[in-house]
Amino acid sequence: MEALSGRAKALGWRLLGIPSVMLPVAEAEALILQAVQPLGTEWVELGSAQGRILSQTLCSPQDFPAQPTSSMDGYGVRFADVQQGIPCDLQVSETIPAGRAPATELQPGQAVRLYTGSVLPVGADTVVMQEYTQRLSEAQVRILKEPQQGEFVRPQGSFAQQGDPLLERGQRLEGAELAVLAALRQAVVPVFRQPRVAILSTGDELVPIQQVPGPGQIVDSNQYGLAALVQTAGGIPVKLGIVPDHPQVLRETMQQALGAADVVISSGGVSVGDFDYVEQLLEDLGGAIFIRSVAIKPGKPLTVARFSNLHGPDKLYFGLPGNPVSALVTFWRFLHPALRKIGGSLPPYLEVISATSLKDLHADGKREHYLWGRLHLKSDQAQFQPANSHNSGNLMNLTGCNGLAVLPIGTTQIPAGSPVQVLRLP
Repeated sequence: MEALSGRAKALGWRLLGIPSVMLPVAEAEALILQAVQPLGTEWVELGSAQGRILSQTLCSPQDFPAQPTSSMDGYGVRFADVQQGIPCDLQVSETIPAGRAPATELQPGQAVRLYTGSVLPVGADTVVMQEYTQRLSEAQVRILKEPQQGEFVRPQGSFAQQGDPLLERGQRLEGAELAVLAALRQAVVPVFRQPRVAILSTGDELVPIQQVPGPGQIVDSNQYGLAALVQTAGGIPVKLGIVPDHPQVLRETMQQALGAADVVISSGGVSVGDFDYVEQLLEDLGGAIFIRSVAIKPGKPLTVARFSNLHGPDKLYFGLPGNPVSALVTFWRFLHPALRKIGGSLPPYLEVISATSLKDLHADGKREHYLWGRLHLKSDQAQFQPANSHNSGNLMNLTGCNGLAVLPIGTTQIPAGSPVQVLRLP
């Protein structure tokens, strides 16, 4: 058996009824992340950039603010004039609304009427808020309280100076970032291309949601669940529907998927059954399988293959278990970080939180075990409420769950009240 490799080795395992060697979860994750790289840059209009990942660091084209401005309604003065003694009377030389340039320089003994955002004229170095002034006439104001030098002045370049990096490569663009880009007059934005992800479900037992299942048939839920998770991870789902357990039809659909997408996900057909053709067809199509099984529960029968691409990054094919719960768990654990990296996000790609389990957690200790439930983030600590049951065939009690408690290999129980590591679901 040691001399066998590739397809022959997999066939030997199948004939003997022995599963392929199970990789530790961390090793499988590392292999997947090593195999993927961000896609190229595309330029999108600012109004369509929300949620996208910046592909270039953007620097400030100018100082912000571009001139010294007032942060308060009041009067701009020379500090030297008001430190001589309070109260002091100054001549009002002009009124400067926000958005208008000063007409003249401020001379000794003068003040200018300012509003929040008004540009300070040359010579003014301090702003006195209007509550500490008394307007004596159109041409004269009395300063009632001595300010600190430079008070309520936003110096030129105090927010950002020309050339300062403002937004970093790999940064996700949300409301604040879009506002900054608008201030930079960045009408189009360089972002990483979103990965196109083809999704297909295999199995003669599957029917579409429009069809009433017959005896032994089930509705294909994986198409919809996986497509939603692809979008959450920043990808573009391409749903290819149900493929029967027919090698030639499956091969043609797999070829179509590889030609249309950057990543392919199929569910089902990766175990050791008589109708599980995915691994054999991947090798026939030229894929290099580097993961066949992972020591995870649920989700052990995970197949990952690389397809070399001379014109860009390699393409990956993920063969997930057909069981809906197993498919979702393996997506969260392996595909979500992979798609985030492909889409240009920076690590960490997953968020793990230390929480207190509110109930006993059990596992067989043979594989890294993931138990779904609800993660409650309290002010002092996080708490994990596991679902009532963890039958991998029970898709129904997965709804509302936002965390997966992780029980390492060798751990058979975590008592209630004990700490547990929880993978926070996106």
